[in-house]
Amino acid sequence: MSRTHGLWMKTATVGQPFPRLSGAVEADVAIIGGGYGGLSAALRLAEAGVDVALIEAEHIGFGGAGRNTGLVNAGLWVMPDVIVRHLGPFYGERLIDTLGQAPSLVFDLIARHGIDCEAERGGTLHCAVGAAGLAEIEERGRQWAARGVKVNRLASAETAARTGSPRFAGALEDRRAGTIQPLSYARGLASAAARAGARIFTASTARRLERSGRRWRVFTHQGRLCASWLLVAGESYSLGALAPQRLAQIQLPFFNAATPSLAPEQRAAVLVSGQALIDTARLISAIRFDRAGRLIIGSVGALRGAGRPIHQAWARRMLARCFPQIEPLRFEAAWHGAIGLTGDHLPGMTWLGENALAIGGYNGRGIAPGTAFGRLAADFIVGAVGEAALPVPIGQPERRHLRRWREAWLEAGVAVAHLAEHRLG
Repeated sequence: MSRTHGLWMKTATVGQPFPRLSGAVEADVAIIGGGYGGLSAALRLAEAGVDVALIEAEHIGFGGAGRNTGLVNAGLWVMPDVIVRHLGPFYGERLIDTLGQAPSLVFDLIARHGIDCEAERGGTLHCAVGAAGLAEIEERGRQWAARGVKVNRLASAETAARTGSPRFAGALEDRRAGTIQPLSYARGLASAAARAGARIFTASTARRLERSGRRWRVFTHQGRLCASWLLVAGESYSLGALAPQRLAQIQLPFFNAATPSLAPEQRAAVLVSGQALIDTARLISAIRFDRAGRLIIGSVGALRGAGRPIHQAWARRMLARCFPQIEPLRFEAAWHGAIGLTGDHLPGMTWLGENALAIGGYNGRGIAPGTAFGRLAADFIVGAVGEAALPVPIGQPERRHLRRWREAWLEAGVAVAHLAEHRLG
């Protein structure tokens, strides 16, 4: 059972093969990172007639793009008003608008390029656990409504009817959202970018970056990529010469587990509306179906060492708690990865030098924001969008202090919390 890409590797569409970078390659723009941000930027640039080359250290979708739960969400975990407090009204409202429209960008790209990725745009349910959770979704709904966004507040009875679960005190329905097969989406973006003219190289780690005259040189094991512009989109999986971007984030482990396909009568009894749900618990649960009727649950935690049995046992208990009407379930796949957390929990753009930009910091919402930020970076590079029109100011690199200690503490802490929840019943 794969511990990294699990179900997604098993069910993804076959990816287009790409070569390893070898020898000297010249381009107008060099992109590092084969996730949503880098691929979205490569597609946008290639469609604009820019000579763009992208390198990926492993394979397309190796990082968070191939490991997440597959929810295409609008906005971030932090509420809209928090974004405004951090960035001010000028940038804050612009970022809120960008992220609110990001799911539409994802689903439009899927439709326009014929990407086969199990896309379902039926919305998601943000489900309240207890009185505190109810207050949270009510406030989130109020903040979206104040900005003219229609989100539907569901009472507990309707929430139970939609989800098939008695666990929740209410829910907030966001029709902008949906689900995809995340690895298939990444592979589809790569194929679309290649058809548009982008050159893509895999198994090509950026070992060293060098500024020479007015051009950047990116050195790999077997080759060198030279370009006038450099875009780094490695996120929290950055390797080699991209360590500075990695050092700006704290990795929070996140796992998923998938059941075998449920029998028709079981499937009809849970997630009745077909919509994925995310709850408001401190240790969140995200639950959805894939197209084959597998029930997938995601939460914080890493499936290694003692964490593996703890988190998988917790996931089985959570599904039983949410859906007592179906038989105890086993898992056919379980896998984990990491969410890159920034200090302010917001995405951003960072200057790495002259004509060198980094994007990232999606804080567990990588699909829609990553796609949107990749497109924004491409438009900025070609001059279609000026710096003053971006949804975030372009900052300077930061380093998170005591990063390794904090990551170890987080991994151990979520395991203890899942275990304690079991002990307390």
